[in-house]
Amino acid sequence: MSTTRPCSPGDRGPEPCGASGASEEGAPETGAPAGAAAPSVPTEGAQEAPGRKTRRLRLDGESGVVPLARDYTRQALYAWGWLPAATADRRAAAEDVLLVVSELVTNACLHAEGPEELFLACDDKVIRVEVSDRGTGQPAPRTPHRAGRPGGHGMFIVQRLCLDWGVVRTPGRSGKTVWAELGAPA
Repeated sequence: MSTTRPCSPGDRGPEPCGASGASEEGAPETGAPAGAAAPSVPTEGAQEAPGRKTRRLRLDGESGVVPLARDYTRQALYAWGWLPAATADRRAAAEDVLLVVSELVTNACLHAEGPEELFLACDDKVIRVEVSDRGTGQPAPRTPHRAGRPGGHGMFIVQRLCLDWGVVRTPGRSGKTVWAELGAPA
């Protein structure tokens, strides 16, 4: 798995509203309480492709960011029809998304000075999760992977559950965005 490609092998190109940190219409403003208006406010913009749904949540300065990010993602999954799940496969797909969000946000908390933003994008085939942070490190699955030992499993889990994942760094901006893509349920 790549940790440096700016976009997935599907070559859809970089996300138009992805990790630039730029504010967009309809996105919660910096300093707005993330838990208040943010969960019900989808990111909107002229660049959004038909059938593509997006959401953005500012996490910078918030407390309890892992459960906040999970709840926000769960609300998006309900809005996008992933939940309530009609089958065990659909329920597993939604749980995988929630687990990946938890792992990426937790890694930003532990290794990258905390997360700044969570971005979610979904179309008929893929859901993309992006977590932006201020850290300079490079996430990677810990090798050798040692099952049964506590800690160090986050990126291994992400690698196993996702179609692909990687890191985007924006020139002239500190930090990075770690992204991961999961297949949409059938």
